[in-house]
Amino acid sequence: MKKSEGASDFSQSKSLKEQREFLPAFAVREDLLRVIRDNQVVIVVGETGSGKTTQLTQFLYEDGYGKIGLIGCTQPRRVAAMSVAKRVSEEMECRLGDTVGYAIRFEDCTSKETIIKYMTDGLFKKVLARRRDLKLIVTSATMNSKRFSDFYGGAPEFFIPGRTFPVDIMFHRSPVEDYVDQAVQQVLAIHVSMGAGDILVFMTGQEDIECTCELIQERLNALNDPPKLSILPIYSQMPADLQAKIFDRAAPGVRKVIVATNIAETSLTVDGIMYVVDAGYSKLKVYNPRMGMDTLQITPISQANASQRAGRAGRTGPGKAFHLFTEAAFKDELYIQTIPEIQRTNLSNTVLLLKSLGVKDLLDFDFMDPPPQDTITTSLFDLWALGALDNIGELTSIGKKMTAFPMDPSLAKLLITSEEYGCSEEMLTIVSMLSVPSVFYRPKERQDESDAAREKFFVPESDHLTYLHVYSQWKSNGYSDGWCTRHFLHPKSLRRAKEIREQLLDIMKMQRMNMVSCGTDWDVIRKCICSGYYHQAAKVKGIGEYLNLRTSVTVQLHPTSALYGLGYLPDYVVYHELILTSKEYMSTVTAVDPHWLAELGGVFYSIKEKGYSAREKRVTETEFNRKMEIEAKMAEDKLREEQRLEMEKNKSAKKPSMGTTSAVKKVSSHGAVRKPVARRPGRGF
Repeated sequence: MKKSEGASDFSQSKSLKEQREFLPAFAVREDLLRVIRDNQVVIVVGETGSGKTTQLTQFLYEDGYGKIGLIGCTQPRRVAAMSVAKRVSEEMECRLGDTVGYAIRFEDCTSKETIIKYMTDGLFKKVLARRRDLKLIVTSATMNSKRFSDFYGGAPEFFIPGRTFPVDIMFHRSPVEDYVDQAVQQVLAIHVSMGAGDILVFMTGQEDIECTCELIQERLNALNDPPKLSILPIYSQMPADLQAKIFDRAAPGVRKVIVATNIAETSLTVDGIMYVVDAGYSKLKVYNPRMGMDTLQITPISQANASQRAGRAGRTGPGKAFHLFTEAAFKDELYIQTIPEIQRTNLSNTVLLLKSLGVKDLLDFDFMDPPPQDTITTSLFDLWALGALDNIGELTSIGKKMTAFPMDPSLAKLLITSEEYGCSEEMLTIVSMLSVPSVFYRPKERQDESDAAREKFFVPESDHLTYLHVYSQWKSNGYSDGWCTRHFLHPKSLRRAKEIREQLLDIMKMQRMNMVSCGTDWDVIRKCICSGYYHQAAKVKGIGEYLNLRTSVTVQLHPTSALYGLGYLPDYVVYHELILTSKEYMSTVTAVDPHWLAELGGVFYSIKEKGYSAREKRVTETEFNRKMEIEAKMAEDKLREEQRLEMEKNKSAKKPSMGTTSAVKKVSSHGAVRKPVARRPGRGF
């Protein structure tokens, strides 16, 4: 077996087989397999680095479970599913996609030979719905195992002892006022005065990460002849080639410091990390059902997060973890576990899935962590507004079609209605672009250049159409990565959008939907966009400000929107989502005609013409209805007259001609006489 390309002495000196045998999970292999054989559900708890994710699947494969079906392992993130599958395929000396593969939303790297399959949680839910004979093994480094055990009717708990290497935990003596500044001080103290080993710093997001990296470099330059330090940021919006640099081995005599979001907490493992600096905060997306808004909040991490972060220092050697908060704060102020995602996010997609599985009463459903009732009722209302549910909460034909699309119900509705509007080709591209992280890259040191490049793609009245324009230009330039780089676009995000587009096209063909293009008739596309977002509309209030028509909350156009720099503001817009950061911002906005809102969302809106009093409106409506009744009556009379003339014509045609001399044999028939079917009278318009 080949040796790892990792940076640590341990990973460089040991073969993959020897590394496997060193893991704590390997020492309890037989005991663990015995418990799994005897139980349908097993709860396995092991500290970070014990080998749960990579070894359990291989133990099951070696014990013969692969002969009777697939061995599936779910991961919370796409990156984790892909990287773990790659590692296991290397340990088993097979090509990724053969015996070992992964399947994530819009991407399937498996084959007929695949036996060990890593996947994201969302995909596994559908498998569980069809298969009741699965063995379930729940694993975690920090979870409350008793709650899981109780939920599964007293399932046995199995503990894998010991961390791979010891980690010294350090707490701050006093509360920290500025965690960025304190983290920089701690990094420089480690770099200047402590032994070899790379440093991992946990920050909340891109802004904090870039600020931290700048300060480290600035203060390092102020020192006299400091040791060499390579500063590497990593966050989700970074280009893939820059993200990959954190895995490169540093040059001899150079220490790496990686400044990351919580993506490095569970999803990525970098060899050679000996020191962890933990700011104690993370950025969470929290949904407010009353406002219908997602908020990005910087919140304290949980005790479980803190343990997970500290564990990153002990993966390839003894390490140290520096928490930038006090021990008292850790024990008394931090939640034991992070608030489950189901209790803080929009559940429209989950509700749609449960409805498709036949769940009637969602408020009484047996959730392990029941979400707030407000969130469930808001999700039910949104699905009803989209036409996915009828008045008694059952799936409609549109709702059933929506379940075939693995995405937000609003986006699924856009694809379904695009066929009717004759713009399915264009809408497929727009929805694919909305299903990936932002394609626009805005590096801190070149913000003016990137903003100017972005403006070249703007379609004045629509961010959705701006995305369509970007994709069309990329396509016409041969899907070139170089073209993307020159125009400050993420090639990885665009390639991902292209892959998603191909997979959604397959789903649409399976649904027997026709693919049609509207060419450059962008008003048709805007009306189609309105059909999926009419319940998320806003009316202009002031400069850059709008009023949400459903909640009456004042919201802002985001400065990056194509509508932001217009000389005028459209009276009405629809938006993809609301996000609260420093202000309540609308994300991805399109201008719409108010008549479209009244036509498509008549349950919410009606048109009131200017200068019309209520009395004048009633008189006009009465006059209109009277005219319609007269027209209908005239149409009925005309139809009745046509029928009378037709019957008289038929009657005269049946009379025998006088003076006929030819011998004709008379035949009298008996039985039912078929009367001519008269058309039902209807409205004449």
